[in-house]
Amino acid sequence: MALIVHKYGGTSMGSTERIRNVAKRVAKWVRAGHQIVVVPSAMSGETNRLLGLAKELAPPIATTGINRELDMLASTGEQVSVGLLSIALQSEGLSAVSYAGWQVPIKTNDAYTKARIESIDDAKIRRDLDAGRVVVITGFQGVDPTGNITTLGRGGSDTSAVAVAAALKADECLIYTDVDGVYTTDPRVVPEARRLQTISFEEMLEMASMGSKVLQIRSVEFAGKYKVPLRVLSSFTPWDIDIDEEARSGTLITFEEDEKMEQALVSGIAFARDEAKVSVLGVPDKPGIAYQILGAISAANIEVDVIIQNISKDGKTDFSFTVNRNDYARTVDILKNQVVPHLGAEEVVGDTKICKVSIVGIGMRSHVGVASQMFRVLSEEGINIQMISTSEIKTSVVLDEKYMELAVRALHKAFDLDQA
Repeated sequence: MALIVHKYGGTSMGSTERIRNVAKRVAKWVRAGHQIVVVPSAMSGETNRLLGLAKELAPPIATTGINRELDMLASTGEQVSVGLLSIALQSEGLSAVSYAGWQVPIKTNDAYTKARIESIDDAKIRRDLDAGRVVVITGFQGVDPTGNITTLGRGGSDTSAVAVAAALKADECLIYTDVDGVYTTDPRVVPEARRLQTISFEEMLEMASMGSKVLQIRSVEFAGKYKVPLRVLSSFTPWDIDIDEEARSGTLITFEEDEKMEQALVSGIAFARDEAKVSVLGVPDKPGIAYQILGAISAANIEVDVIIQNISKDGKTDFSFTVNRNDYARTVDILKNQVVPHLGAEEVVGDTKICKVSIVGIGMRSHVGVASQMFRVLSEEGINIQMISTSEIKTSVVLDEKYMELAVRALHKAFDLDQA
């Protein structure tokens, strides 16, 4: 008997009929002798609906005080899901119990709308499992040290599921989504994209951080840190599919780097449309400048991605970086009102019509010329590169947004990712 965590996304929970199918699938695993914990997302579109109501009342939403109330509001979507799923499981003849994050409890810090999990008390979950119950826990949320409900940011249900699996030392965490695994790139952009049977944690982490939407980056970080076996598979296969076949389906995210993996220069191409570039021009070129610029951004809980500092000329330089497009207006406001006057910089400019395209592969460690091949392909397509960022197993470029799909298709073909 194995202890397995199932996570179901919003599309999988999108209607009572789909919830009933989830319950039947879970029941199949329970009747096969496994202990099951389920972490569902809110029903598809529900979180957006709730936040939309808030924006009607208080546009734009920016203050910490409102963020606390946003977490109170947004957390209700998952509470509806766990209640409905527990009812459906009981209708299947199973003993099931639902918990909100604060009831477990899943303890987080107090960074509202972007909280981070600090610990999970697994005692209540284990008692229920030992009593033969299916435990259904809200994803996306927890509770801060003073008892306030917090949420983990968009996609946080993946993180919740992996964190619960880590706390329980589960045998495996199955992430059920509306796709049947991890692909070489988004099939909606490149129809020839292939599903990967396996991918390393390092590659998946880079893919997630570079824009792949299959898994939320923090969930992959958790899985890697706590060695949680992770599999991405589809919830739209028939619920009564043979359990052994289902257990081998999808994409396994593994710690092993086998020979087949090492032969591939590039395993996948990730892209992100929701990027914005910010540049602080005419910055005095002296020690501590980067910290003074990015420190203020970090203090506002805004994540920075690609960073470039230009060469100094006449004692001044330009400093550019990218943020999520949703954080662009707040970033510019902080720079103009807090940073630029203090530094004596000339101005702040930005561009919200950019994208990021990345090639990822552990084979890049042992092969030279991969980045230059990427740059050659983009050059031949007449695509200008605005910024470049690299790591041991990835190269990312920032481009004009209108060239994103062309770049992805050209790179996918150039690196033979359409070949099995």
